[in-house]
Amino acid sequence: QVQLVESGGGLVQAGGSLRLSCAASGSIFSINTMGWYRQAPGKQRELVAVITSGGTTNYADSMKGRFTISRDNAKNTVYLQMNSLKPEDTAVYYCNVLAKTWLLGDWREYWGQGTQVTVSS
Repeated sequence: QVQLVESGGGLVQAGGSLRLSCAASGSIFSINTMGWYRQAPGKQRELVAVITSGGTTNYADSMKGRFTISRDNAKNTVYLQMNSLKPEDTAVYYCNVLAKTWLLGDWREYWGQGTQVTVSS
């Protein structure tokens, strides 16, 4: 199994910055994509950004230019640097990875427990 531990959420004023981290652990053989999604109250979960094992990134349009996703493959950790935060960025942010474990041997999606980001106006 793969465990994902997120950190870095909190309360920030509009225009401020936060950095989220997500560390993957367990019997990991390989990790393909790592990403962040978010879910605001009353809304569906949406993509924030993803990054492949080779470093290719993809962002939701509303995050381009403000958010930066990166990863440290040696640490099985993905980061999300969020700048110029807006009240509409308030949501629970979830880490997502596509990984293969030694036990199961196939690619599966894993989710973190979520971390709350609140941006005040």
